[in-house]
Amino acid sequence: MRFDTKAAVVVREDLADWQKLNVTAFLSSGIAHATDDVMGSEPYADASGNQYLRLLREPVLVFAADGAALARTHARALSRGLAVAVYTEDMFATGNDADNRAAVRSVEAEKLNLVGLGLYGPRTPVDKVLKGVTLHG
Repeated sequence: MRFDTKAAVVVREDLADWQKLNVTAFLSSGIAHATDDVMGSEPYADASGNQYLRLLREPVLVFAADGAALARTHARALSRGLAVAVYTEDMFATGNDADNRAAVRSVEAEKLNLVGLGLYGPRTPVDKVLKGVTLHG
C-alpha cells in the first residue's frame, strides 16, 4: 500500500547502537502525535482475547546522517512546515520530560546539537527534505 504521507526518523550515524534505538523510539512517539489519523484506527487483539495498543498506520523509514546533514534536514523540514520531532544530545543527560523540553527550549533552532529528527507529512515534501540522507543500514 502506498500512503500519501510519509513518516521518517533520521538518526546521527555516530551514535552507539542503544542510543540510535532509544532516539528512534522517542521520535516515533512524537510522530504518533503528528495528526489525529497517523495511528491505526483500532487496537490489536490476538485470538486469546489479549488487547494490544494501536500502532502507527504506516511504516516509519529510518535514515542515518552526519551532524551537518541532520542540521540541513531540520532546516528544510521547518521551512516546509512539516511536523517535526527533535532529539538533541543534551537530552541524553536528562532524566525526565520537563528537563528534555528545557534542554531544547534553551537553544536556538540553528544551534541545536541534533542526534535525531522525526518527520511526518505529505510524501513529496518529506522526500525533498530527506534528499541526501540514506536509509539506515
